[in-house]
Amino acid sequence: MKKNMYLCFTQNTVTMKARYIRQSTQKQNGNQRQLAKAHADERLFIDVVSGSVAFSKREQGAELLKAIENKEISYVTFHAVDRCGRSTSDVLKTLEFMREHNVTVKIENLGIESMIGDKVNPVFSLITTILAELGSLEKATLLERQAEGIILAKAKGTVYRGRVKGTTESDSEVLNKYPKLVKVLRANPTLSLQNVANVCNGATNKGADKKLSANTVRKVKQILNK
Repeated sequence: MKKNMYLCFTQNTVTMKARYIRQSTQKQNGNQRQLAKAHADERLFIDVVSGSVAFSKREQGAELLKAIENKEISYVTFHAVDRCGRSTSDVLKTLEFMREHNVTVKIENLGIESMIGDKVNPVFSLITTILAELGSLEKATLLERQAEGIILAKAKGTVYRGRVKGTTESDSEVLNKYPKLVKVLRANPTLSLQNVANVCNGATNKGADKKLSANTVRKVKQILNK
């Protein structure tokens, strides 16, 4: 009974710890990995929403902020910095809100917390700000390249319709499509997504008719990490 009480989404939950999970679609496997890491004493807040939505505008994000205001939560775990908001300013706004309400934040993939005892961790502030900015720049770059690709396609007379609704590729099909990328990722697991893309763009990938983007690298890396 105690375990189930901690995992429910009611306001009667007495736990002071929480874990926030965001994914873009119901089909993403990252949700299951995050749930597997959840502890019995954590209250879960799970959003299925685009990362372009501000944290306070997400249904469960807003519920988490409300729970913090009501002093129901004093410790929050995020898998990564980019789960805290849609942009650098939004991430920093979310983290500042939690600091003002004396909530300790843990970024799990970095293994760092916002507080050391009763003092603010200066390393946490520095790292989260840098990573949030890098994430925003990467997103902006991807959108810019996508826009350029659409313009180029239209100039060539190609009608751009985006991905056909309902079309998917299996994990094995994706990996077979990018053998060079798979090899580079396995040999350099700590290399940034953009640097991996730069390395691979110097080589021909079976079945690929355009240069790799950091988004494609992320997709393949997520499959390899399953």
